[in-house]
Amino acid sequence: MGLAGWLRVSHISAGFIAVLVGYTSSVAIVFQAASAAGAQDAQLASWMWALGIGMGTTCIGLALAWRAPVLTAWSTPGAALLATSLGDVGLAQSIGAFLACSVLITLCGVTGWFQKIMDWVPRHLASAMLAGILLRFGMDLFVSMQGRPLLAGVMLAAFLLARRTLPRYAVPLALAAGIACAALQGSLPLSGLDWTPARPVWMPPEFSISTFIGVALPLFIVTMTSQNVPGLAVLRANGYAHVPASPLISWTGATGIVLAPFGGFAFNLAAITAAICMSPDADPDASQRYKASVWAGIFYLFTGIFGATVVALFAAFPHELVAAIAGLALLGTLGSSIHDALQAPGHRDAALVTFLATASGMSLLGIGSAFWGLVLGGACHLALGRRS
Repeated sequence: MGLAGWLRVSHISAGFIAVLVGYTSSVAIVFQAASAAGAQDAQLASWMWALGIGMGTTCIGLALAWRAPVLTAWSTPGAALLATSLGDVGLAQSIGAFLACSVLITLCGVTGWFQKIMDWVPRHLASAMLAGILLRFGMDLFVSMQGRPLLAGVMLAAFLLARRTLPRYAVPLALAAGIACAALQGSLPLSGLDWTPARPVWMPPEFSISTFIGVALPLFIVTMTSQNVPGLAVLRANGYAHVPASPLISWTGATGIVLAPFGGFAFNLAAITAAICMSPDADPDASQRYKASVWAGIFYLFTGIFGATVVALFAAFPHELVAAIAGLALLGTLGSSIHDALQAPGHRDAALVTFLATASGMSLLGIGSAFWGLVLGGACHLALGRRS
């Protein structure tokens, strides 16, 4: 297949949409975290450089190593935690906390205990959790019609029309239609972008017991439970059970150790954006979808190199456009996840508990709903299994 196999529009668009959704949905929280740590403009640019380079290298490396659509991301709940907990810590001790968190993540991978825990999770629960995560994105497609009915309507119409005539290109054509519509409406301001490469800035770490307990340990727990657990479950739910958890966790942790002094606060497996690359819209052949993750890694490297400029570019896209394309790109994965979760009548109750708990957005002890969905669904699975 050669070079042509790497230049499919569906692979490139899936990778681009994954990066677009990942950045636009949470980059403001990363800015807040950097500001809370006391980062100046050059240091903030270094944060974005480190995060882009780290996500890009891990996406490309892990996807090629395992021939699977592995996607990594920064820890969004971790960034939210940092935005509220770094006010009195200072930049040097914040960097020390990032290093300590990455060391803990690496140990989880090297020791293999995370692999053992995740091997227990039944596939129908993983599928139900994935469906619960993606439900909001599917609904946001129609919520976006309230704010910009013409924009969202044009994208939906383009998607449905392409589904009948060019099904492989339905998502990229919907994205192109949305960009064209936004440009014609004058809501896509791209002037004034300065394409100056970002420069890494070394920020020496400092360590303290209080910062380890108050920042590093909560950041580690949130990243593992709210990011890595659903991230690995997404792989399992989409049939990539051959990919072992330990190397994935180890490499994301090691990447954090290397890049933490430059602002890379935490790297982990992605769930929502990974589902875009695992969709049949990325490639009908599941064995070829890893190329979408490689393209996402290339786009991540680009965002790292140009730092805040790319963030400004993504910020120019209307929120409704991003919400609509995310919902359309995840439509197939959401449908297959619901089907897999509810396929076996004997496991349906446990799957529904997992799905509803995850979709509820509940948060207990600072841990998100994806983790609690698995816990409650797993308890239901065990209880009903013993009864029968």
